[in-house]
Amino acid sequence: MTIVDELGKASAKAQHLPAPITSALRMQSNRHVIYILKDTSARPAGKGAIIGFLKVGYKKLFVLDDREAHNEVEPLCILDFYIHESVQRHGHGRELFQHMLQKERVEPHQLAIDRPSPKLLKFLNKHYNLETTVPQVNNFVIFEGFFAHQHRPPTSSLRATRHSRAAVADPIPAAPARKL
Repeated sequence: MTIVDELGKASAKAQHLPAPITSALRMQSNRHVIYILKDTSARPAGKGAIIGFLKVGYKKLFVLDDREAHNEVEPLCILDFYIHESVQRHGHGRELFQHMLQKERVEPHQLAIDRPSPKLLKFLNKHYNLETTVPQVNNFVIFEGFFAHQHRPPTSSLRATRHSRAAVADPIPAAPARKL
């Protein structure tokens, strides 16, 4: 069993899920990204202890806007989020979430969240003022402001590497959602 498998089990247990939704095998077969936060001072020899993780990925979704019109989009989605119980309420979740937002170049209201727990909804409200949801018929939650901006699709990593100066100077953030 890998560290990712152990993290997935811990997350499932914390969310009272019947089975983990994050595993090493699933990570190999999809294009999701997992952000892992570790405390390097927690163990001898600087190996550290894992504090938590955040799994994200782009998914094609059909979502309703505030006028109940159907939209086919491919937003960045929060798929799993876990901070070990012993270190919750110490700012680690916000640190990890903020790191992901910067790396993915997205704003919190542009995300779709897969089956968020009540704890995650409270976290998003407290730290990012995300409170008003747009009701959906699927298991994803989107917040007011999700459709506020039309954005271009995210650039590929190869293109971003070759044109890194242009990407940094570009005032328009890469889009987490696009109409298809």
